[in-house]
Amino acid sequence: MKQMLNRAMKDAPVPVEQKEMLMNMVMKNPALFQKIAEEAQSLIKDKGLDQMTAVMQVAEKYKEELKGLAK
Repeated sequence: MKQMLNRAMKDAPVPVEQKEMLMNMVMKNPALFQKIAEEAQSLIKDKGLDQMTAVMQVAEKYKEELKGLAK
């Protein structure tokens, strides 16, 4: 999982500290991030949203859980 995340975020224009924080969050609760990804894909397919919009909408739904992981 960690290797996959490293590859996925390798070229992302995000500061290293934020990449590390996100990786730690995913490692703490991979099921939550899987759920977010699946729901975002559903919004993309069903409503024709772009990826960023879909992820942001789903992330808002899980805002409290994500905050808890960021600590």
